[in-house]
Amino acid sequence: MSVGLIALLDDVVAMAKLAAASVDDVSAAAARASSKAAGVVIDDAAVTPRYVTGLTPERELPIIGRIAVGSLRNKLIFLLPAALALSAWAPWALTPLLMMGGTYLCFEGAEKIIEKIMPHQAHAAEEVVQPTDPEHVEETTISGAVRTDFILSAEIMAISLASVANEALWQQAVILVVVSLLITAGVYGVVALIVKLDDIGLHLCREHTGALERLGGALVHAMPHILAALTVIGTVAMLWVGGGIIVHGLAELGMHAPEHWIESGANHVILGGEFIASMLHWLVVAALSALFGLIIGTIIAFILSAVATLRHKKN
Repeated sequence: MSVGLIALLDDVVAMAKLAAASVDDVSAAAARASSKAAGVVIDDAAVTPRYVTGLTPERELPIIGRIAVGSLRNKLIFLLPAALALSAWAPWALTPLLMMGGTYLCFEGAEKIIEKIMPHQAHAAEEVVQPTDPEHVEETTISGAVRTDFILSAEIMAISLASVANEALWQQAVILVVVSLLITAGVYGVVALIVKLDDIGLHLCREHTGALERLGGALVHAMPHILAALTVIGTVAMLWVGGGIIVHGLAELGMHAPEHWIESGANHVILGGEFIASMLHWLVVAALSALFGLIIGTIIAFILSAVATLRHKKN
């Protein structure tokens, strides 16, 4: 075998190793980026089922499919180019944009809690004028869900980008594509399973006896409680993620006090072994971040309410 051919084979092997290493790096970075965005993913999965509540069972999966396609379009066509442009030309803007998104999440979470305590009459009026035509309802449902998803997807992409900001631009692009595909498939796969649990339960009740029939009955009876729990989980996730983003952003901008208070509070919880202590530390940080987010969101909600009241009085 000629020396030239041996050298060529060595180069091919080296390139293959480099490619394999790059794939490993991208996979690891995508996993890291996805885990960073976990809180928003939880919120996304918790929020979406309410869009198909009350619709006919045969339309649930098609509607979820269309929302998933809209979510993927949000991420890949609109948000991915914007994220890459931001990374290339204005990386300094990432932290302020993340904080803006975090503030919005805090506001959304706080508003849900405020509405539970003090229901707004405006929302009751909105429910009265909702369209009743099935096709119109379906289109309105899908467009509303995709708009909400855009905000959550923007947060997911921004958080993911922040976690891989030191990678090469092409790697950032690949990682964000992988994250978009994985998260969209994961979120809407879970949502599809959640909304069909009652149908699965009914099928088990009708087609089986014994343990499977009892399991089906349990699923049917559990669905209202599952949906209620998801609402709570989604609200908590909004506050936890939004508050955490703001606290971290303030620290990056030189305001370390909130982050220091949260860490100090978490460090006082030292119970059990290393694993239990680390879990409790994480839970306390998440809880205090959510509390911080609730305070920020409540302040914003009351300011916006006061502004809306003044405008209404002027009109």
